Amino acid sequence: MLVKHSSSTVLRRQQFLVRTLCGSRTHLPKLIRATMSSKSEAADAESVLRTVTPSLDPKRHKGQAGKIAVIGGCREYTGAPYFAAISALKIGADLSHVFCTKDAAPVIKSYSPELIVHPVLEESYTISQFSEEEKRKVEDKVIGEVDKWMERFDCLVIGPGLGRDPFLLECVSKIMLLAKKSNVPFVVDGDGLFLVTNSIDLVKSYPLAVLTPNVNEYKRLVQKVLNCEVDEENAGDQLRSLAKQIGGVTILRKGKTDLISNGEIVKSVSIYGSPRRCGGQGDILSGGVAVFLSWAQQLKSDPESPSESPAILGCIAASGLLRKAAALAFTKHKRSTLTSDIIECLGESLEDICPAS
Repeated sequence: MLVKHSSSTVLRRQQFLVRTLCGSRTHLPKLIRATMSSKSEAADAESVLRTVTPSLDPKRHKGQAGKIAVIGGCREYTGAPYFAAISALKIGADLSHVFCTKDAAPVIKSYSPELIVHPVLEESYTISQFSEEEKRKVEDKVIGEVDKWMERFDCLVIGPGLGRDPFLLECVSKIMLLAKKSNVPFVVDGDGLFLVTNSIDLVKSYPLAVLTPNVNEYKRLVQKVLNCEVDEENAGDQLRSLAKQIGGVTILRKGKTDLISNGEIVKSVSIYGSPRRCGGQGDILSGGVAVFLSWAQQLKSDPESPSESPAILGCIAASGLLRKAAALAFTKHKRSTLTSDIIECLGESLEDICPAS
């Protein structure tokens, strides 16, 4: 009876074999790529991290290393926006904002003084007695508050802890349209993906949009857009088709092996992370993608910049770093590893790959 191994298990065995035969890491990426299916190319995440991570230059001023904003956080969910926003800072962004509901703001502020918290979002229960005209005025006020800051941001993270309140989602829809008008990249995760799945036009044909679905969120996207079920046998081809059908957005499909596509190419990241699957790791990833995407955007003016899009590079870098940090946290805490432990390992893991000095 044949045993069917996962792609990540096969990859680790290939890495071990190459190290044994060659005794050097310098030939690993090329040799590993040669043994993998041409339908998805293994990304050299460490090389991408070294390429997109800026050096620490005393001549740079506050804000040049990234200004990130998280749109999310309601009275039920305050941890997710915090995880995404603080991860951005731990990786190296200079400023991290959170736009949340009034109920969520004091809680998120209590987690860390490092975050700039804006209690501007509203939920239906706070305006249930309002007339339709009054509700429109509230919506306009919410959009106006975010619009005042929009041009300052290098990237948004939309969805962590957002919830599914109809009025709140309607406001966030308008914020996404505002970001597109201003050409601000955004990463969509969590309940933001629920919103997008039901309103594909919010991201369709916007190349600066990144979607980071988990297994269930990806299933719903495939059913909605491709009108079929998930095809694990042809995962890379299906992901490419999905991204292409949505107009060239970048999709990072989270899993044992992360798959990334913009409708043209498919990249995979299979660095071994951690068997501990505590909630919140996706929020770290979304914050990381935002930071690395913004850094990759800064490279576009360099004639020797990588050929891949900033969104692809941002996804590869964030996926690789999260997996490295999760592995490090697990060596320290084993079964008791929490998302906060992984966040604390982000800096050490990045320093190991990209030394500050």
